[in-house]
Amino acid sequence: MIVLPAIDLKDGKPVRLVQGDFSTAGQVAENAVDTAREFAAKGAGYLHMVDLDGAKSGDTVNHDLILEVAKHTSAKIELGGGIRSCDVIEDYLSHGIDRVILGSAAIKQPALVRQAVREYAGHITIGIDAKNGLVATEGWLSGSEVDYLTLASEMEHIGADCIIFTDISKDGTLSGPNFEQLAALSRRVSLRVIASGGIRDIGHIRRLRDMGLYGAICGKSLYQGTLSLGEALAAAHR
Repeated sequence: MIVLPAIDLKDGKPVRLVQGDFSTAGQVAENAVDTAREFAAKGAGYLHMVDLDGAKSGDTVNHDLILEVAKHTSAKIELGGGIRSCDVIEDYLSHGIDRVILGSAAIKQPALVRQAVREYAGHITIGIDAKNGLVATEGWLSGSEVDYLTLASEMEHIGADCIIFTDISKDGTLSGPNFEQLAALSRRVSLRVIASGGIRDIGHIRRLRDMGLYGAICGKSLYQGTLSLGEALAAAHR
């Protein structure tokens, strides 16, 4: 299993939210470049980055900063937030981003997702963020009536190979991931599944590893010190 430290950007600064609420944004590090370098120096091979401003506006608000991070870290980067066209996908992938996350587009622009999965095979991850099992969009500000398992099945059908699943009610709470929904997702699809939201400590990492998940995204736990990145990386590889 891979462990992906999270760097979420709002107004150009690394922040963490609680349950996707933008009003709860709190800065957790001085700047994104140094944070990415620090995570890589501790052994992280992958970073999970989100342009929160972009997710909210549908545009690439922190574009230049994100490319600066990619230029100055040895870790691979998966990036989400405000990515709504193949031109933007191409731009990011051609400037050092390894994987692009399509979240809202999976609901609102299915044709784009099909095209992206076809043209950029191996470099597209589907972000499925749910509240009470129903998918949310637009930086979690809008809801839908789409069940997360239904969407996952549709994404598998069009050829996607990787999903990030977040239970929004768990995100930023350190209360543990939604293991039940993650297990249901693993049973429904054969895609690689990355868990996100609520991870607090090494016990959570071990449990996700033992479930056979592909990856785990860790944010607040690393910034607040309830989880050691080195320990998490070591446990994930056992």
